[in-house]
Amino acid sequence: MARHKKGKDITGWLILDKPRDIGSTQAVNLTRRWFDAKKNGHCGTLDPFATGVLPIAFGEATKLIPQVTDGRKVYEFVVQWGAATNTGDSEGEVCDCNGKIPTKEEILRVLPEFIGEIIQVPPVYSAIKINGQRAYALARAGQEVEMPERIVEIYALELLEELPDGLARLRVECSKGTYVRTLGQDLALRLGTVGHLRELRRLKCGNFAIEDAIKLENLKNMVHSEAPERILLPLITSLRDIAVIAVTEADAAKLAKGQSVSPRSYDVSLLVGKEAMAVCGDKAAALVRIDERRIAPVRVFNY
Repeated sequence: MARHKKGKDITGWLILDKPRDIGSTQAVNLTRRWFDAKKNGHCGTLDPFATGVLPIAFGEATKLIPQVTDGRKVYEFVVQWGAATNTGDSEGEVCDCNGKIPTKEEILRVLPEFIGEIIQVPPVYSAIKINGQRAYALARAGQEVEMPERIVEIYALELLEELPDGLARLRVECSKGTYVRTLGQDLALRLGTVGHLRELRRLKCGNFAIEDAIKLENLKNMVHSEAPERILLPLITSLRDIAVIAVTEADAAKLAKGQSVSPRSYDVSLLVGKEAMAVCGDKAAALVRIDERRIAPVRVFNY
């Protein structure tokens, strides 16, 4: 997460349509500078190769980054059948080639096998840390890297269209931690061939979708003519599916100090055992958890 000693205290969400060839950290640094913001950070890293939804939190919204990062993701991706690269995408060098192109019927037959919990071995060229160092840095230095297996969940996987020259476009809805490059490679192997990604685009991250996103080139022009509060989405938009309870100023002040408040004054009987957003006026006071005896703060927000 990036911080500036100087800068403005800005709170809210920027949903960026990240272009290809810049990394997530670079996008965070650019937007922080353009907004002259004190603090911001992103949810769910996108490689320079990938495009699409990159939620960037400013100010107090950074406290909700884990909730967004843990949400489901939706990607569209294009697989090149018949050739594998050492990075799993088109930026790497071809390391295996057999030329076999699966048929539409073959692809549709194997897709159900990848629905549910599956085991993945993340790509060597990834940001996972191995003994304190990024895996991609070790790989580029010529070191052998042994990647640990992980269990991820695929909620939906569909073939959208076959394309010329041995390409296919697919869409996947998946859990946090899923590597779509690995999914493309594993699909190819199951189909008796090899493959790599030619395109990767994230359409959804948590509650944020591509329809919410602003292109980087448009944003640069907007920040010179619009106030930040007209561009950024409110803090609470990252939790669209959560209940909201309006609390008094006195209770909001208690929550802000990390203190619990009594649920007796609020109609929360149906929310026992759940989380909710406590708001005071037009501002979020705290993310809270409700039980029969108290409303306890989980995350507090200080503007």
